[in-house]
Amino acid sequence: QVPLVESGGGLVQAGGSLRLSCAASGSIFSVNAMGWYRQAPGNQRELVATITSGGNTNYADSVKGRFTISRDNAKNTANLQMNSLKPEDTAVYYCNMIVYSSFGLRNYWGQGTQVTVSS
Repeated sequence: QVPLVESGGGLVQAGGSLRLSCAASGSIFSVNAMGWYRQAPGNQRELVATITSGGNTNYADSVKGRFTISRDNAKNTANLQMNSLKPEDTAVYYCNMIVYSSFGLRNYWGQGTQVTVSS
C-alpha cells in the first residue's frame, strides 16, 4: 500500500489562512491526479480542488479565488493553501491521489485532517 500522510489542519479565525500538505511514500513510480476533498458533519464528501500531473487545476466554485492547490512531483506531495477562510469551510479535509506503484495503479485516500474556522 501507499500511505498518504496529511498535515496542517487546525483551528483558525474567519479570514485567516491554513496550508494543508499531503505526502505519499513507498515504492512509487508516478502520481497521476492529486486532489483535496472535504466532508462536514451531516454532509457528503465533496471535491475541493484537483490538479493533474500536468498541472491543470480544478476548483469547487465555493473556494475559487481563495484556495490554491499545488504539487511537488519530486516529493510526491500535494498542498492546499487556504486563504480568507470562512466558517462554512469547516470540515475534515481528505487528500486523494491516483498512484502508480509496485502495487499497480490505485486510488488512495489520506486519513483526514480537521479544519475548523471560527466566526
